[in-house]
Formats: sequence, C-alpha cells, structure tokens
Amino acid sequence: MRRIGIYAGSFDPPTNGHLWMIRKGSELFDELVVALAVNPDKTAFLSTKDREDALKEMVSELSGRVRVAVVRHGFLVDFAREAGATHLLRGLRGVGDFEYEKTMARMNGRMDPGIETVMMVAPSELEEISSSLVRSFVGVPGWERWVSACVHPAVFKRIERMQASR
Repeated sequence: MRRIGIYAGSFDPPTNGHLWMIRKGSELFDELVVALAVNPDKTAFLSTKDREDALKEMVSELSGRVRVAVVRHGFLVDFAREAGATHLLRGLRGVGDFEYEKTMARMNGRMDPGIETVMMVAPSELEEISSSLVRSFVGVPGWERWVSACVHPAVFKRIERMQASR
C-alpha cells in the first residue's frame, strides 16, 4: 500500500522549519502533498500565488515525491481522503503545539479513522522560527539579515519584492 502524507498549513510565509518538515515527510511517505490552506476571511501576508510558487520552488529538489496543492475550503481530513492520503503530518515546536495538535489529531481521527496523524519534533535550531515571527520582523531596520536566515531564498525574494512595492 502506498503511503501518502499530507502536510498542511497556511505557510504565510513558508519558513525553513516548514522545509525541514517537508524534507522529513518526503523520506517517510511514498508521496507527500504540501497542502496550502487558504482562508478567504484572513488577510494574507503573501498572496496565495506567491506562497504556492515559493513552495513549488522549495520542493523542486525533492525528486517528484512532493507536490503542492491549494486547499480553498472544507476540512483537511476531507481533502486528505480525496487525495488518497493515509497520514497527516504535523510539526511540533513546543508544548503549546502539542496540545493543539493532539486535539486536532483526535478530531481528524473521529472524522476518518483510516487517516492517521504523525507528529514530528522540529530540531532545536528551528524551534523558535514561525511564520508569525518572520512577519513581525519584516520592515524593521536590518530585517533582511534575520529573515533571510529563516526562510528559503525563494521566499525571501518574494518578501523583498513585496517590501519594495510598499
């Protein structure tokens, strides 16, 4: 049986922590779908197109085992079922993440017992990096040095372009 994993998030913006999870997921599963979740009720930092294109650049080196899909509505577990997924991949940075992810794993398990949740702990050097932290630094004098260390060059290029247009 092929193992297909779904790694979902808003990826706003995608970080090096996300890339670490994607790389690990590509080793765990026969196929990994990076599901870019879009919430039309929220104002995004980067456009859906920028996030999608950046993610595609980030995963291009992973030999066809990873693909990016945009999810615009519905429950993640429904998308996973439609994609033929066997697993949901979730990342943990700290205790707070665990409590949230545990609740989500149990709810998703109730919605579809055939799809299991796998949680991975981020390495310590990536533990503090989050999309919201990256967003908070953009625009502060000297932001480029710190942000470029936290995101893939494909993401940094889009953030720079967005800042230049302001």
